[in-house]
Amino acid sequence: MAQRTEKEETEVKVLESLATTTTTPTLCSNNCGVTANPATNNMCQKCFNASVAAAGVESGSMLKRSARSVNLRSTPAKVVIRSREIDPVKRDQQTVNRCSGCRKKVGLTGFRCRCGDLFCAEHRYSDRHDCSYDYKTAGREAIARENPVVKAAKMVKV
Repeated sequence: MAQRTEKEETEVKVLESLATTTTTPTLCSNNCGVTANPATNNMCQKCFNASVAAAGVESGSMLKRSARSVNLRSTPAKVVIRSREIDPVKRDQQTVNRCSGCRKKVGLTGFRCRCGDLFCAEHRYSDRHDCSYDYKTAGREAIARENPVVKAAKMVKV
């Protein structure tokens, strides 16, 4: 085996690099104590995702990027982890889980009607609340859509 093809040489190099990385695990470059991956710039997956997200926020775009599409830098990136703060506007716009008929709290047991409202167990049926959904027309359209008219060609009498 004096001569090796280029493909064999690259396979040998890959196997050697895998052998060296598996025998000597490196720690994350952000000193979080987790094993690092060379494909993620010697960072753990959590730190790498945080740095990519921070880079996306700084550039003004929130595009999700995979680890292979990101240009890997030779120097470790600084990761700034901020606590999540809830905006006062978002706090007021939380979904209200109350029955549209009696305003009773329904929590996870609420029923969504086809008219789009949320109801408790007592008002969930369309005859128990003023439902604006037209079930009769919807049923007719469904039957017409699922059962097209089939006509045989007229036969010519001889």
